[in-house]
Amino acid sequence: MNISVITIGKLKEKYLKQGINEYLKRLSAYAKIDIIELPDEKAPEQLSDAEMEQVKNKEGERIIGKISDDTHVIALAIEGKQRSSEELAKEMDRLATYGKSKIAFVIGGSLGLSEDVMKRANDTLSFSRMTFPHQLMKLILLEQVYRGFRINRGEPYHK
Repeated sequence: MNISVITIGKLKEKYLKQGINEYLKRLSAYAKIDIIELPDEKAPEQLSDAEMEQVKNKEGERIIGKISDDTHVIALAIEGKQRSSEELAKEMDRLATYGKSKIAFVIGGSLGLSEDVMKRANDTLSFSRMTFPHQLMKLILLEQVYRGFRINRGEPYHK
């Protein structure tokens, strides 16, 4: 399975990089993982609604440019479907069983994802109704993908 994590913004925090690198190392036994960091759109702190849409649309164009037609896209969004770890594992297993060997998880910038990205997505995923820093979501997502592979293989993992 080939899994891409497409994100807006470069990861700067050393402690997050260390955690992400640890899960990338662990995941290498299960899948090919590719982290694609795209630049965020420069914008002032105070934006009008129209300016926010412009920023999301520009970031969305960059995201869509990295997704091939045969990729199953799962957009991370607060309004997405909430799943347990076991349900996510089952979905990953189902995708692999039905020949969806390319999966892209998409994490938007601080303003979220554009409407075009949401339309391109085959599925949505929400980890919580709470807001998390999008950089932290990379680490949380990789941990859950790793957990999913462990669950699907019947391997032990902390509950």
